[in-house]
Amino acid sequence: MSGHAGMRRARVAIDGPAGSGKSTVARRLAERLGYVLVDTGALYRTVALAAQRGGLAWSDAEAVAALARRLVEARGIVVARGDLDPSVGGSGVRVTLEGDDVSLAIRAPEMSVGASRVSAIPAVRQALLVVQRQAGAAGGVVLEGRDIGTVVFPDAEVKFFLTASPEVRARRRWEELSARGAGVSLEDTLADVVERDRADTERPVAPLRKADDAIEIDSSESSADEVIERMARLVEDRVARLAQG
Repeated sequence: MSGHAGMRRARVAIDGPAGSGKSTVARRLAERLGYVLVDTGALYRTVALAAQRGGLAWSDAEAVAALARRLVEARGIVVARGDLDPSVGGSGVRVTLEGDDVSLAIRAPEMSVGASRVSAIPAVRQALLVVQRQAGAAGGVVLEGRDIGTVVFPDAEVKFFLTASPEVRARRRWEELSARGAGVSLEDTLADVVERDRADTERPVAPLRKADDAIEIDSSESSADEVIERMARLVEDRVARLAQG
């Protein structure tokens, strides 16, 4: 029983580029381990949506940062474990914005762009950092994003960097969007993936990079089941070692 108790305290960080399968893997790994999932990307998407609804340009750093701070202080963004079909709702979590269920609205392709834009604003990252750290403080969590292992929880017990080739990631994203009825081409989706990679790796604040102590997993040739099985074993091994002192 002590091993299980220790397992519930671990923080698992999953970082990686857009379309690498982080949402699916994080959700299913959390289920497998009995952990709580914290979808950090949903937070940024929700700020982007709130800005759009408020008539704010994503490039208006001061206004968007003030909005993010207000939402955090008022607990206006609530991300909870939900029953949403993962095929249409990203990681399957339920997200409400000031009481309005925006679980599907934040998954629109343009909100991916919006999330990338608002996440480049230092004050927005700072505001949401508080929420993320509160969510993961007690352990027993799987957090996924771009800078979990490098910025949010640099001392996380287990860190993964999940990646795949741009072509594979674009096809996965295109299939996901097509299943939702979005009329997008594979070529445009690939262009979006490449642009998102550039924006995420070149931004001045918390750029996407692999933490020095992260385990890199390339999912290009692996199924989600294989990736999750490997990650679960690695987490369990790490927790067992921690329990032994």
